[in-house]
Amino acid sequence: MAGGKGAGGFLKLAVVFLAILAIGIGVFKPLINAQRLGLDLKGGVHVLIQAQSTPDHAVTPDDMAALERVMRDRVDQLGIAEPVIQREGSDRLIIELAGVSNPEEAIKMIGKTAQLEFKTSDGQVVVSGKDLKDAKAIIDQQTREPQITLQFNAEGTKKFADVTKKLASSYPYGDPKRAIGIYLDQQLLTNPQVKEAIPNGQAIISGGFANFEEAANLAALLRGGALPVPVQIIERRTVGPTLGADSLAKSKTAIIVGLIAIALFMLLIYRLPGVVADFSLIVYGLIVMAVLWGLKATLTLPGIAGLLLSVGMAVDANIIIYERIKEELRNGKTLRAAIDAGFKRAFTTIFDSNATTVLAAIVLYFLGSGTVRGFAITLSLGIAASMFTAITLTRFLLHLVVGVPAFHNLWLFGVKEEQIPAAARGEI
Repeated sequence: MAGGKGAGGFLKLAVVFLAILAIGIGVFKPLINAQRLGLDLKGGVHVLIQAQSTPDHAVTPDDMAALERVMRDRVDQLGIAEPVIQREGSDRLIIELAGVSNPEEAIKMIGKTAQLEFKTSDGQVVVSGKDLKDAKAIIDQQTREPQITLQFNAEGTKKFADVTKKLASSYPYGDPKRAIGIYLDQQLLTNPQVKEAIPNGQAIISGGFANFEEAANLAALLRGGALPVPVQIIERRTVGPTLGADSLAKSKTAIIVGLIAIALFMLLIYRLPGVVADFSLIVYGLIVMAVLWGLKATLTLPGIAGLLLSVGMAVDANIIIYERIKEELRNGKTLRAAIDAGFKRAFTTIFDSNATTVLAAIVLYFLGSGTVRGFAITLSLGIAASMFTAITLTRFLLHLVVGVPAFHNLWLFGVKEEQIPAAARGEI
């Protein structure tokens, strides 16, 4: 009967361990490859811009919200997947574009005001960028030159129809007063004559484009909208893809070496419970990577540092538990009772230690910015996952281990036979 129970317990333990290994081997690499990589790991552009107050207008929170929205629209026009755009202080904006192929063009688009205005010959602004609905770059089929077609919204269509009708009826064709100048950031792009009233809200910017790419970039700027306030680029940093790839490779190596070292340490010092801890770390890694992927978090070098620190804390929790278990065994408790008492006595210490670390991470998140926040997030997430695996999964696996009579040798738990009271020897 005991042999049957032992065989059943060993089978359960083997199935659980094999399942963890299979899931880890099958899922871990795809999860790693699916992670969003930050600027320092993938290469790209880091830009810090500052909104500028004018004598007539001070920068407000609403201006910053509008600036952030316009910048996000512009970056979307560049076709960059998952950029990092966040505020710093009351008048600054951090923009990180990982994996950009043309950093200089990206910086140029970010910093351009893109204030579009249609003016009559007397300088009156009749239509502006806020009246614009769409802008597209095309190639003129006759001249083969790049152009930009503009489509105004309902209000802009009415304004444009009224002014073109008035100019067409008031001045003869060829009269300078019949022209409408198209200005971008106070610079004249073109000054076409109005042939007739234009009721459909469409216009064309032609001439002055060196190539189609220049026209397409300008159209993207116009679609993204003009900046609500003047801005100044106060910091710009380009990280090459080679440097980013090198950082990523070194980070992976550091993680692998660190995990192997931790696994060997736990195995040599704590023996069978160390094996259990190593399997718990596999589940810990899967949980953390899955949550980061689900949250679409951006992984950076400080973020990786936070994860490695949380791995150390996860092992630290297991060490506290195992030392408590060994202490209970030396006091003469049975293996099952020692495991339950060890977890119970270690819980308060583990909780207090992790709670203070999480509190520090919260402070870093709310007072820090950029990569500091990334460190705080991954550290907090890692601590939560380590608490779960150390308190619940490790305990579950240890109870499965106790269900196998062949594993009742206390040497496997790091305790020598002579350290056990004689009256308690041989008990489970």
